[in-house]
Amino acid sequence: MGIDVELMQVTQRGSSPKTRRVEPVDAVQDEADLFAEMCVRSSLPMLNRMDPYRTRILTAADMPQFIAEVDATRDMVTEQRERQRLQAIRALAERCSAGAGLELHLLGD
Repeated sequence: MGIDVELMQVTQRGSSPKTRRVEPVDAVQDEADLFAEMCVRSSLPMLNRMDPYRTRILTAADMPQFIAEVDATRDMVTEQRERQRLQAIRALAERCSAGAGLELHLLGD
């Protein structure tokens, strides 16, 4: 029931959704369900809305709040592996906020 985080490059010629193409750029796998558990326990609005059974797509416009909540969570956790997972997710979010045509896909099971 993990939430894998994938940075995706989106290309779309014209305005038709039929031409939309999404290709993976990088990912953080949630094999031990660490990120999913942190989201379920979170009292922060964006992270708490993450569903370990559904996919949520975030754009560059969502990144300031997402990064702030990841940082706040990282400051609260005590386990090193949780901090490392959040740091890796934050790095993907930073890339998403800086790159044109990038999205962050949070993939539940």
